[in-house]
Amino acid sequence: MAELNSRQLEAVKYIDGPLLVLAGAGSGKTRVITQKILYLVRECGIAARNIAAVTFTNKAAREMKARVGADLSKKESRGLKVSTFHHLGLTIIRKECKELGFKPGFTIYDAQDSTDVIKELMSARYNGDDNFETIQQHISRWKNAAIDPHEVVLAADADVISIAASVIYDDYDQTLKSYNAVDFDDLIRLPVRLFENNPEALTRWQHQIRYLLIDEYQDTNGSQYRLVKLLAGSIGAFTVVGDDDQSIYAWRGAQPENLALLNDDYPRLKVIKLEQNYRSTACILQAANKLIANNAHIFEKELWSHLGFGERITVLEARNEEHEVERVVTRILAHKFQNAANFSDYAILYRGNHQSRMFERTLREHQVPYTITGSKSFFSYTEIKDIIAYLQLLCNNDNDRAFLRVINTPRREIGPATLTQLSEYANKRSVSLCEAAYELGLAEYLPDRAVAKLRHFVEWLAMMSDRAERGNTDSLVRDLIAEINYESWLQDSCSTMASIERKLENINELVQWIERLMNNDERSDEFADIISYLQLMDIMERQDKDEDSDSVNLLTLHSSKGLEFPHVYIIGMEEKLIPHHASMDDNIEEERRLAYVGITRAQKTLTFSLVQRRKRSGEMEECEPSRFLFEIPEEHLNWERIGGEVDPEKRQQKGRAHLDSLRNMLGEPIT
Repeated sequence: MAELNSRQLEAVKYIDGPLLVLAGAGSGKTRVITQKILYLVRECGIAARNIAAVTFTNKAAREMKARVGADLSKKESRGLKVSTFHHLGLTIIRKECKELGFKPGFTIYDAQDSTDVIKELMSARYNGDDNFETIQQHISRWKNAAIDPHEVVLAADADVISIAASVIYDDYDQTLKSYNAVDFDDLIRLPVRLFENNPEALTRWQHQIRYLLIDEYQDTNGSQYRLVKLLAGSIGAFTVVGDDDQSIYAWRGAQPENLALLNDDYPRLKVIKLEQNYRSTACILQAANKLIANNAHIFEKELWSHLGFGERITVLEARNEEHEVERVVTRILAHKFQNAANFSDYAILYRGNHQSRMFERTLREHQVPYTITGSKSFFSYTEIKDIIAYLQLLCNNDNDRAFLRVINTPRREIGPATLTQLSEYANKRSVSLCEAAYELGLAEYLPDRAVAKLRHFVEWLAMMSDRAERGNTDSLVRDLIAEINYESWLQDSCSTMASIERKLENINELVQWIERLMNNDERSDEFADIISYLQLMDIMERQDKDEDSDSVNLLTLHSSKGLEFPHVYIIGMEEKLIPHHASMDDNIEEERRLAYVGITRAQKTLTFSLVQRRKRSGEMEECEPSRFLFEIPEEHLNWERIGGEVDPEKRQQKGRAHLDSLRNMLGEPIT
């Protein structure tokens, strides 16, 4: 309690009615929630089993529980509910499954399970339909708004897809019930329906939960708001903590207007604002305040800090994407060298996952460690795994794992039964699968046709391996991809042209990377050494994400919420990126909130980057600086334009950092 400021202390001690804590970025909201739990238990006499604290992610729930557990004894904390919304819903359904018409031991369907059911229903009713993803989105949206199938006719639009979705929704709901199953969205919808239709069940749970605390309240959807309102009842024994300026999930159903609904539904609602920021410098906060002031607000607030003004925000201008990557990476290396910082002090934030690709490539080539959050690593894409498996097998024919991955990718009519028999034979002979396919004795185990197909594959593999071993590697990887007809395989297996193009772009990037490594005059690696290097990079990127590692952070603006870094780079500060072209007309306020979230991740320094020209859909386009840059006071920005004067000392520092990076890459000692 002694560490709380006056506003935080007021929020902890207020229990006379419903409370909204409007908590700005970096203002210590989690501390308020955990301290309030302690206050409720120790000072107000409310047993821990009658308190529920709810948030949105397992990580946040674990952190909150750990903080409370560090201060409360086991006896004091017994029965305390700290969970996500969906886990609370699951707890309610488990205890009330009979009332809801389910048997104990019901199944929870994940997204893929739901997709499979909807596909089957679409096939049966409409003889198959490619719109199953859109149908699934419609159903999920209705469930998140707590709209049941019998109500959906009134909510559905007049278009064909909406009508089809309303029909499938009813079929889907009945099918799940017959399977004694619920899906992820049901974990909130079903408790809401239970409490609205069964006053006795609602009373039971209101007696169980005498005080409710909700974190990240601005991210609640319609169904979650109704659940909170039902559990809190007319008394409103709750504290909700949120920030309408950080509401960035409208695309998945979040409704920041739920903050306004609280004001309407609870006239006695008390609002306490947490405006002191413990994270960022005054320059960064003033820029964030000016930016977000352009949005309409239900409650006004303004962040402030005692940390001093700090450095001005840098705006790096570049010619194109390649130049942008070069400027940002060089600047990070120079800054790290100058300040003896850690790589983990730096974060590169972007609007779309595709923007990370060039940064990944450049950081890899400079042997700078990096961690990707909220998006797939380059090596985790199926098409990259496929091609690398082929290359691994090329260099080591005895790699059974790679053999099994590629033997039917693309399809070669070598079925599971054939591979099972091949494996049994190889185990008996103590040889690899590839070697077993050569042996004459295999014919005693498999039909002639299966043996012929296996032999055809391993003979082709031997020819390609010989080519690699002899050093005849010019266009080797491109030839391999062409000979296995991988592009045709993608066309047959992918549902959309956009998906095919994305995969081909990734493959092309991999090929170009390998060719650069092979043609690098400063390296003498054989082809097998280069593939080993790729394997090592893959292994490093698959390390446990929870491990603390000294690596540059790459993540989307959406994924950055709740995090903080000493030095932040927000790339692509241009119209059509930030703000995104899909939201420029009807959702500009959410795009501004997203930029605000990115800005307030920075503790010490903040850098924006933008380009003059960027490739979109295969064509180079002229780019305009983001309108958000002009909503920040000019005196807070330091523009570094192309061809502008650079301080000689800074140029020398950047040069030294770049030289050190090259020496590290070549394995030379740094002197």
